Amino acid sequence: MPTSAGTTMMKMIESLPEPLQELALEHMQQYIEIIRDEVRWNEAFEKSQSKLVAAARQAREEIARGKATPVNIRDL
Repeated sequence: MPTSAGTTMMKMIESLPEPLQELALEHMQQYIEIIRDEVRWNEAFEKSQSKLVAAARQAREEIARGKATPVNIRDL
């Protein structure tokens, strides 16, 4: 059963001339894929955040002990 938002989108698309309906659907499909990609990225980032924090702490400790030096990205 379509949600109210889905029903609204269907009505909006159906109000367009048929050639534009196809174009609108193509754009919506592309937009939905972008949203899905962002959701996957956010989920992956959330899962890796504790590892990133641990890596940053380790890097700071190594710098403090003189075992590593910060990288100046301007030098790359």
